[in-house]
Amino acid sequence: MRSVSASMQAKLDAAVSTFCNCWRLARRDGTIMGFTDHDRDLAFNGVIFRAGSGLAATQVESGVGFAAGTSEALGALQADSLTESDLLDGLYDGASVEVWLVDWSAVEDRVLLNIATIGEVKRSEFAFSAELRSSAHLFDQQRGGSFQRACSADLGDERCRFDLSTQGFSTTGSVSSSAGSSMVAALAGVFDANFFTGGRMTFASGANAGGRVTIKSHTQSGTSANFAFWTPLAHPLAAGDAFAVVAGCDKSPATCQQKFANFLNFRGVPHMPGNDRVIAYPSTLAPTMDGGSLFR
Repeated sequence: MRSVSASMQAKLDAAVSTFCNCWRLARRDGTIMGFTDHDRDLAFNGVIFRAGSGLAATQVESGVGFAAGTSEALGALQADSLTESDLLDGLYDGASVEVWLVDWSAVEDRVLLNIATIGEVKRSEFAFSAELRSSAHLFDQQRGGSFQRACSADLGDERCRFDLSTQGFSTTGSVSSSAGSSMVAALAGVFDANFFTGGRMTFASGANAGGRVTIKSHTQSGTSANFAFWTPLAHPLAAGDAFAVVAGCDKSPATCQQKFANFLNFRGVPHMPGNDRVIAYPSTLAPTMDGGSLFR
């Protein structure tokens, strides 16, 4: 149960209020920002809460149990610190948000309403809405492993253990031309087609410097490569933009063994019977379904 000061309680009980909402946003890169729906800036706890950000909030919905409470912060892309490119680059993904109810005439009278995490962010031409998830959403996240035919690890992580710095599995290049979510680039080496499909590209220069995208498809002609991406970039590409690219993995056992020679660390169950085995009609010509191995 929240405790409030006597002066704050008196203002809550009054027929006329001088309250506004304030948001303290902490991004994972350490950036702290403050916003308010009041018509002038407010300051407390070492943070300046900027007015004119166009932010407004919906009501918080919650209930008894472990269901995640949700609300939304709605705003216009007009504050200097709120830019479309930052939203596209994922800088606000997983950011922590404190929601305060503040008496704008005396900011020492305030109460912390909620601590939430930014979830889905939706954008329109001039505005955005950010879902604010309560801490209960952590109970919805998967814990432990699962049985599946494909590998459940990501290439190069602590479960995969493949060294991405191994020679021949990454290279650098520069943009030759681009159109939409695809581009033509000159690579520092020659690779087979689809070698980088599913891989990651990180830009080292240009307007997208520091940005990372996942490669949807890769075709090759000599040192010239064509790349298509799953998501659009935050900024247009320009000829000469430098990047680094890492090989992709389709998480199949054949790729793990033949492409990366890393089958000992394969984190899937390739011989697990699928739905075709479950719904198959019994036949005297089929192997006996006694729970034993189908490959011996």
